[in-house]
Amino acid sequence: MKKNFTSIFVMFFVLIFLYESAYAIPAFARKYRMSCQTCHAPFPKLKSYGDEFAGNGFVLSDQQATRYFVDTGDETLSLIRDFPLAVRMEAFVTYKANEPAKGDFKAPYLLKLLSGGSLADNLAYYFYMYFDERGEVAGVEDAYLMFNNLFGSELDLYIGQFQISDPLFKREVRLTMEDYQVYKTKVGASDFNLAYDRGIMLTYGFETGTDIMVEVLNGNGLADADEEYFFDSDNYKNFFGRISQDVGEFLRVGAFGYTGKEVQHRDAFNQLTNTMTMFGPDITFSFEDKVELNLQYVQRLDKWNYINAFIPETEVETKGALAELVYMPEGDNSKWYGVGLFNWVDSDINDLDYKTLALHAGYMLRRNIRIVGEFKYDIKNEAPIFGIGFVSAF
Repeated sequence: MKKNFTSIFVMFFVLIFLYESAYAIPAFARKYRMSCQTCHAPFPKLKSYGDEFAGNGFVLSDQQATRYFVDTGDETLSLIRDFPLAVRMEAFVTYKANEPAKGDFKAPYLLKLLSGGSLADNLAYYFYMYFDERGEVAGVEDAYLMFNNLFGSELDLYIGQFQISDPLFKREVRLTMEDYQVYKTKVGASDFNLAYDRGIMLTYGFETGTDIMVEVLNGNGLADADEEYFFDSDNYKNFFGRISQDVGEFLRVGAFGYTGKEVQHRDAFNQLTNTMTMFGPDITFSFEDKVELNLQYVQRLDKWNYINAFIPETEVETKGALAELVYMPEGDNSKWYGVGLFNWVDSDINDLDYKTLALHAGYMLRRNIRIVGEFKYDIKNEAPIFGIGFVSAF
């Protein structure tokens, strides 16, 4: 035990030595010649200004990106002068303390290539590809076109693949190694969860602080196309909607609903279908960029039905929640920060039950490089896990 902890301790200081003098600027910061702090604190967590930047098609309304497009003499051609690219790399060392005890070098834990930006007035794109995600080439996940301010209004349209839960809390910009489990949970043979899917998303923001989001989705995740080049595995579409409202300066409340139908098995005599409904509230409390509390509850019901077979309809109820507390003692100028994340899932299918508490601390070596430490306790299995590592973007 002592030897294992000594190895982890040594690795921690090796990481500090290797990255203390490194310097890197991600693609959007390069474009506008500004600090990552403008949009992130700490990266990749978005500030309100970063949310506004993303919602404006990756264009800053109060700044101009000089020489962004090539002057070809053709006013109808938008050709980016220097194609924007960025890389995110993470690596960790973890130690699982219960029996059997196990130490692990997770290096790299993920390595991905990102690109995004404005293609023309009110038209933007964004995508990233995993070169390595937990030891596998995961491929493209986020990849979409964004039409901003349609018809001269606050209406935005996204088309492509994205996370269904993006209008709630964005998994890709969380600070912890521990994920938002309730968004990832799939029930039985179902393909439905709140992670990645293909479709369209419409967003509209009112001056009253009210936001409305609607999504129409295939409903089967990022499955490969079939022999006829169809991505959707059945003839149904899923529908997601959310409304949120600012309440005063520090509070935001919202609620979502999600419904869909899928065919999981079909032959000459039988057909297995599932009709799913999901809904829940969410709350964000933030105070002076120093404290942020995010709360999410999800209630889900799956109704499985065999057609033309003597098997009754089966209902499966699943519920879950997440609670996340982020503390930055000096706001967006903080070198240190801390995060607490509680995950809970309770289902009629016992194997889906999940309950963890994660405590995370980080130190910013640079605006785009942070050293992190995380302790996770698996309450269900009584298993503590320790980890240290780094997160970088350049």
